[in-house]
Amino acid sequence: MKQVKIGVLGIYRGKAMIDYCKHDKRVKLVAVCDRRKDALDKMKEDLCDDSIAYYDRFEDLLASDADGIVLANYANEHAPYAIRCLESGKHVLSEVLPVQNFAEAVALTEAVERTGKIYDYAENYCYMAAPREMRRLYRCGALGTFEYGEGEYLHNCEPIWPSITYGDPKHWRNNMSAFFYCTHSIGPLIHITGLKPKKVTGFEFPYNERMARMGAKAGWGSMIVVTLENGAVLKSIHGVGPSKNSVWYSVYGSLGCVESKRENGEGEHAVCTNLDRYEGENVDRRQAYNPVDALSVRAEAAGHGGSDFFTMWNFVSRILGDRNAEIIDVYEAMDMFLPGLLAYRSVLNGGIPMEIPDFRDAKQREKYRCDYACTDPAAAGDQLLPSYSKGNPEVPAEVYEKTRRAYLEETGEDR
Repeated sequence: MKQVKIGVLGIYRGKAMIDYCKHDKRVKLVAVCDRRKDALDKMKEDLCDDSIAYYDRFEDLLASDADGIVLANYANEHAPYAIRCLESGKHVLSEVLPVQNFAEAVALTEAVERTGKIYDYAENYCYMAAPREMRRLYRCGALGTFEYGEGEYLHNCEPIWPSITYGDPKHWRNNMSAFFYCTHSIGPLIHITGLKPKKVTGFEFPYNERMARMGAKAGWGSMIVVTLENGAVLKSIHGVGPSKNSVWYSVYGSLGCVESKRENGEGEHAVCTNLDRYEGENVDRRQAYNPVDALSVRAEAAGHGGSDFFTMWNFVSRILGDRNAEIIDVYEAMDMFLPGLLAYRSVLNGGIPMEIPDFRDAKQREKYRCDYACTDPAAAGDQLLPSYSKGNPEVPAEVYEKTRRAYLEETGEDR
């Protein structure tokens, strides 16, 4: 049996993908890359496998014999690394986010088209139990025509902020707009329906005390309202500064509705359906259950509710030639991300709706080729946007110093 050779960039988030390689006989982990030599030494000790190469330079990973590379580096750096991988003949599984501005979106899309290599966007929330079941129900016709949907990804990150930002004022998490990390909420709805987004309006939640304590400069969250190609509407809410976590999805179709269990909701069931409704009827036929299939059983031990299993499983399956493997290609990745990018522009322009381009059409891409606007100074240049629409708040240096101390006390590491 042919084994797919996998390399992983980024040990912190990449550990889930590294662990996956231990249990899939179709896969051989051949290389791990991270700029931190201490992390590499620890991983080498943990894996205890002399056949695996360990690199602290990305160029060495590119030169390895890996068939596919998992990009688990910083979220604002995925696109340029993905392009280099594709152009070096490697397939790519990219962690969230796919890009951070339109220019990167154009360059990445065209690199995929030019090289013919597989690009798979690892939006793992699409593969959680409830969204997977919602997709199955919708695709088999049980829900009828899609009419409305909601997605939420609200994550109170204050308790974990030291461990994910290290007290670095330049860290991408401290400077990213509240709109850009949107694919955990909008992504599953796009993946369920397969419908293209056409228009978006954005709403920004205000800067709050949690964000100030964390040292993040954006509003605590945002809401985007998207009109799809069939006229249906979806609402997406996401943010890192709420007072309580919420991961939740709902889909309303012409034949019924389905929703996931609230993150802290009562009961053990993952989904609740109300199907088989007839014209003019308003009968409660709710059924709550945990969807189970052969792959979901295998995925139980994986991270993020088993969804980390599916991103790797489908990536490897597609490399091995399974055209039915449920990957998220570069065009669908843009359908998930561009609404958030444009929703922020909606806010910056007084709340007006913004048209969303379809990056499958090369003509629609052209006007965005030199559009670098985002909140990352290294990528935006003179097109830099503020992290918060009302202007970046002033964050005292002691906020980052406190976070840094908390990180060092927690881990003993120096990043």
